[in-house]
Amino acid sequence: MAQPPLSDDGHHVVIDGRRWRATDPAIPEERRAELVRILMSWRREVRATKGTEGEAAARRGVQAAKVALGERGSPPWWEQTDEQRRDRWQADLAEPAG
Repeated sequence: MAQPPLSDDGHHVVIDGRRWRATDPAIPEERRAELVRILMSWRREVRATKGTEGEAAARRGVQAAKVALGERGSPPWWEQTDEQRRDRWQADLAEPAG
């Protein structure tokens, strides 16, 4: 799958003319793949729990995975120290029970 183009500063991907925060490029590939797998599990959980009490927890899981990847959260990854960035992506992340 082709990667979407990055903005000139490398901080955002551009999809259909819209800018989205890019994944932190300093995340080691193995950990990035693990975080993406967890994110996709939570997204499936959101779909499976739509309209139920479990949906809120699933959405929190998506948020946590996106923050770990650097795609959300404040400050953005490019304003964090190397230690803050490492702590963010190394933090334990819960996975859906199902």
